[in-house]
Amino acid sequence: MDEQPRTGGAAAARAAAREAAAAAPGALAVALGGLLALAGAMGIGRFLLTPALPMMTAGAGLGAAEAGLIAAANYAGYLLGAVAAGLLPQRRAAKSVLLAALAASALTSAGMALATGPLGWAAMRFAGGVASAVVLVNLSALVLGWLRVAGRSGLSALFFGGVGAGIALSALIAAPWVAGPADWAAVWLAGGALTAVLLAGAALLLPAAAAPTGGTGAGGAEARGLWRLIAAYGCLGFGYVILATFLVAMLREGASGRLAETLIWLAVGLAAAPSVALWSRVGRRRGVLWAFRLALLIEAAGVALGALASGTAALTIAAVALGGTFMGATALGLVEADRRAGGDGRRVMGLMTASFGTGQMIAPALAGWAREATGGYMWPGLAAAAVLLAGAWLAAGLERRDAARP
Repeated sequence: MDEQPRTGGAAAARAAAREAAAAAPGALAVALGGLLALAGAMGIGRFLLTPALPMMTAGAGLGAAEAGLIAAANYAGYLLGAVAAGLLPQRRAAKSVLLAALAASALTSAGMALATGPLGWAAMRFAGGVASAVVLVNLSALVLGWLRVAGRSGLSALFFGGVGAGIALSALIAAPWVAGPADWAAVWLAGGALTAVLLAGAALLLPAAAAPTGGTGAGGAEARGLWRLIAAYGCLGFGYVILATFLVAMLREGASGRLAETLIWLAVGLAAAPSVALWSRVGRRRGVLWAFRLALLIEAAGVALGALASGTAALTIAAVALGGTFMGATALGLVEADRRAGGDGRRVMGLMTASFGTGQMIAPALAGWAREATGGYMWPGLAAAAVLLAGAWLAAGLERRDAARP
């Protein structure tokens, strides 16, 4: 008797959601605003550390173990920020929170030039990690929600391309024609200033509040599969981060030259920027979980090559494999989580990001210690590849479970 009114109510909710989306900035503007925010908070706020670390070694005497601890502090802050952003009550609009966090990311990047010693740098990177996670959680929920309601989910590829664009910018900031081999302080100041510019653009383009869900979230068996997806996402966090953090340092030890270091790190960003569109297309054709699993397998091969091989050519291949997969897999995981969230996007994004952050917090400290103990990055690199394979196995299990469900 009440099935028709209930169905009519759901249709009315979806219609209201579409009307609200029409009154907001256009879907393209929302995606571009998200791209700018991701480029600042993630591409620069998190990944400028990679080209800056060997410069800090040359100019400030930073050791490999200390570098690993500074990177781990960044990711510990990222973990804390993810938990806080996803699970704690939020009294302000998502846009206000993420813009404040993006401003904090700019300040903590510039603050690296003013801090002194490993403890000061670790504290600054911890705060920057908190800021970047708060941006990612709120931004993903805000942008993906609006794109889904507007029927333009395909623009998520443009949104997630911001990380690759930011990585490319971080490579250019630290390029030899911009900064000297030990000018690490100038690099961090430039990163903070550029993030502030990106903040201004994001503030103009992003919508003021989250989109209404329209009752379109998944539930039931799909929602129960979230925990397996969250675990696989944590494997991705552990697996990518050793090569992503120490790639330039590995090149520096191989005497590749600063120009090669810049070009190879730039290749990571340039490969990452279009990778989300590529993997999204694969996900539409073969299924998101299938694409996520394949990306993890390719990334595992690249990370293992970086661990076992030496020389500029091998590390270039490993860098392209990393750049071409890690953001694609990240986007696929978040999009799949958003689909399964049942309307609670921010909480699920927080859980996914916390799992990812746990993995990437452990790995750099392990790699820095192993570098001091063994003289190389082979064993932590192989461990990272094995964890990526475990993530692919978890995704395959979830894929089989979904296929078996009526």
